[in-house]
Amino acid sequence: MKNACFSVLILLSVFCLAKVSEAAVPCSTVDAKAAACVGFATGKAPKPSPTCCTGLQQLAQTVKTVDDKKAICRCLKAASTSLGIKDQFLSKIPGACNIKVGFPVSTSINCETIH
Repeated sequence: MKNACFSVLILLSVFCLAKVSEAAVPCSTVDAKAAACVGFATGKAPKPSPTCCTGLQQLAQTVKTVDDKKAICRCLKAASTSLGIKDQFLSKIPGACNIKVGFPVSTSINCETIH
């Protein structure tokens, strides 16, 4: 469950790359792609693993709409508190994984303001 929550936060940053379109990404997909990032996001690993970065890059490629971005954000936010995700680590993941996002990556982001 911890992996799923963190995954959602990471994916949120990835979704900013997508354009407005149609279907939302399910939390199960977000969780699966971002699970390997939990160790770093909680401060237990010194850097994001290659598996973490690969999963997030794959997730970014699936984003088709703004609704996808918002859905991923919601999934990540729901899980972040129970997983112990820390903003100081979370915010470093996009840069460490070479993923560009158009908004600050944070556990306190308002998912409804993503566009």
